[in-house]
Amino acid sequence: MTESADAPRSRPARKRLHYGEGREALLHAAVRVVARGGLRRLTYRAVAEEAGVTHGLVVHHFGSRDALIEETLAHTIRTSLSTSALEPGTGRVADFSAGLSQMVTADPDIQAFQYELLLESRRRPELLPQIRALYDEYFDATRRELTRMLPAGADTALTRLVFAALDGLVLHQLVLGEPEATDAALDELRSLLRLLDADGDTVGDRSAEDG
Repeated sequence: MTESADAPRSRPARKRLHYGEGREALLHAAVRVVARGGLRRLTYRAVAEEAGVTHGLVVHHFGSRDALIEETLAHTIRTSLSTSALEPGTGRVADFSAGLSQMVTADPDIQAFQYELLLESRRRPELLPQIRALYDEYFDATRRELTRMLPAGADTALTRLVFAALDGLVLHQLVLGEPEATDAALDELRSLLRLLDADGDTVGDRSAEDG
């Protein structure tokens, strides 16, 4: 028998995801939703639809919209730190932020999510504390790597200056494209750091000679 035209259409099957996989999928989905439509578009249903899962799974993993926002922001910062080479740990100027332009090219939604939240925090001051706390991770990573590179270390002002340069380059590439312009500007930034006698190879060579 043919199905009646008036019969309700069956809904597409939802994905069955394991706990860790489901949580990760929801974080990625939240990033994409906000990158496309801003924070106001971030709802349980929008994230569930984007991830291809049930609305209840979002509630199960995060409990509240604020928790979803906070954990997604933390996720984007962890991802950025791991892919941008902001803190390679080598103390070499040449390695500093070596993957920055590739990071923006590979996943611009992650950066767009963060800038959306930064702007939204001006309208919603309750977001500012978590923005401050989570951005401190960027500042701390920058300061640790500068301290490895610079014989005299790095104070708060220098750390903020260097990170502001990196943050501005990310924003410009996100809006304008031109990863080659990002790479050229990074080369100039590294040249300025070398003027502070920051090259890790130089420091290492001197230590070897002293030994």
